Amino acid sequence: MSQIAGEPATQDFVEVRLPAAGAYLSVLRTATAGLAARLDFTLDEIEDLRIAVDEACAILLQQAVPGSVLSCVFRLIDDSLEVTVSAPTTDGHAPSRDTFAWTVLSALAGKVSSAVGDDKTVSISLYKQRGAGPGPA
Repeated sequence: MSQIAGEPATQDFVEVRLPAAGAYLSVLRTATAGLAARLDFTLDEIEDLRIAVDEACAILLQQAVPGSVLSCVFRLIDDSLEVTVSAPTTDGHAPSRDTFAWTVLSALAGKVSSAVGDDKTVSISLYKQRGAGPGPA
């Protein structure tokens, strides 16, 4: 891979698309653990990420269009993992940041953000750096 000026030295990505249903979330938890292990995250960091990805998906599944597809993109950037989960939603509202679920995401993942597309697709992005410790409370 050639490096572009200003880009990290190492960047790989994996995209997983699956039905927007809770029964399939174990696939994302397993993928999260495997990719975090590839970056030499500690066991505690891996478990925190697994829980955070599960929580982000649970938030999205509450408003996902029935029968739609949940997309999860993992970006491996040097010693960090960025996970973006997105799904088409019925209302196109970003998740509230003053909920217990959002507090859990922030504590487990470090940096958390959300976005809403013109087509009512809602995305939640988690960014965790290896060895960074817990995120802000």
